[in-house]
Amino acid sequence: MPARTAKTRQSPRSAPVPCGSTTTVAGLAAACHPVPAAAVTLLAAALATAAGRGLAGGAAAVGAVAAGQLSVGWCNDRVDLRRDLTTGRRGKPLVAGTVSPAAVSRAAALALLVCVPLSLAGGLLAGAAHLTGVAAAWAYNLRLKATAVSWLPYALAFGLLPAFVTLGLPGAPWPPPWLTAAAALLGAGAHFANVLPDIEDDLATGIVGLPQRLGRRWAAALAGLLVLASAATLVVGPPGPVTPYGRLLLAATTAAVLLASRRPAGRLPFLAVLAVAGADVLLLLVHMRGWAGRGS
Repeated sequence: MPARTAKTRQSPRSAPVPCGSTTTVAGLAAACHPVPAAAVTLLAAALATAAGRGLAGGAAAVGAVAAGQLSVGWCNDRVDLRRDLTTGRRGKPLVAGTVSPAAVSRAAALALLVCVPLSLAGGLLAGAAHLTGVAAAWAYNLRLKATAVSWLPYALAFGLLPAFVTLGLPGAPWPPPWLTAAAALLGAGAHFANVLPDIEDDLATGIVGLPQRLGRRWAAALAGLLVLASAATLVVGPPGPVTPYGRLLLAATTAAVLLASRRPAGRLPFLAVLAVAGADVLLLLVHMRGWAGRGS
C-alpha cells in the first residue's frame, strides 16, 4: 500500500501510456487482478473435477469462469482509476500508465462477450447461474461496493458457483442447500477480509461499503465470523458424523476469529482469514466429490 503522502489528483489521462503490444499485454495481465482471478478459476476447475463434469464440460466451465473473472478484474481497475489516482496507487497499471483506459475497457467487454457462450455451453440453467454471478460482480464494481449491501454480490456469486458446476451435469441437479449456503458465507467473508488492508484509502475516496462503515475492528471480526459460519455449515450440513478434519477446521477458524477481533491492525487478520478460507475450500471439494458420488 502506498504512503498516504504520495496522493495525487491527476486526471485519468495524465499518465503516459508506452507504445507496443508487449507492454499492453503485460499491463492488461497486471490489471485483471490475476491472483484472485486465478484462485477463483482454480476453484471452479476443482469443483468441476470433483463433480465429474468431464473433460469437455469441465473445460467449458473453467473457461467461462476465467473469462468472467477477467472481465470483472478489468472492469474493477477501469472503474477505480480516478480513486487510484487520488490515493497515489502507482502499483496499478492504469495509474502507472502501462496500459490505456481504452484498452482495459475493450478487454473487459471482450471477456464478458466470451463468457456468455461458454457459460451457456453447460445448459440454460447453468449458464444463467454463472452469468447472474458475473452480473453481481459487475454491479459491485459499478455501484454496490460503496453501499451497505457491498457484501451481497460476493455472497451471490460464490453461492452460485457450485450450482453452475452441478447444473451442467446430466439431469441438471441443484447442489444441496448447505453447500450453497457454505459457499455464500465464504464469499461474504472473503469480501470483508479483502477490504481490510485498504479501508483508509476507501474511506478517503468515498467508498463506504459495509466493512468501511463498521470500521477495521468490527470488519475483521465479521470476516472471521462469516468464515466460521461457512466452516460450521460444511461440517454439520452433510449427513453422517463430524470428521476429525471438520473438528480441526472449526477449532482453527475459531482461533482466526479471535485473532481478527483482537488484532485488527495490519495484514495478520486478513492473512489468517484467507488461510482458514483455503481450508474451507478443501472441505467444500471433499463434500462436492461425495455428493457427486452419491448422485451417480
